[in-house]
Amino acid sequence: MGGVYDDEDVWNEDDLLPYARLHSTHGIPRDAQDMGLDRNVPEGAWLAFAGSLSATKPSHRLVAWLLLIVLVLPLVITLKAQLF
Repeated sequence: MGGVYDDEDVWNEDDLLPYARLHSTHGIPRDAQDMGLDRNVPEGAWLAFAGSLSATKPSHRLVAWLLLIVLVLPLVITLKAQLF
C-alpha cells in the first residue's frame, strides 16, 4: 500500500486513489461515478460501453446508432400505442 508525500515530506494517505476502482470506473463520467455507478451494475456497464466508443471509427459509429435505435424504439412504439 502506498501513499504520497506532500510539500512538507509528510506521508499523506488521503491523496491515494483507490486501486480497486480504477478499472471499474474507466469510461464512466464523474457524475455517474458520484451516483455509485461502475462496471459492476447494469446501468454503469452500459455507460462504460457507450463511453468507450470512438466517433472516429465507423464501426463504433454504427454501434452507437444501433444502441440509440434499440433504446428509443420501445419508447416510440409505446407512445404510438398510447396516443393512437
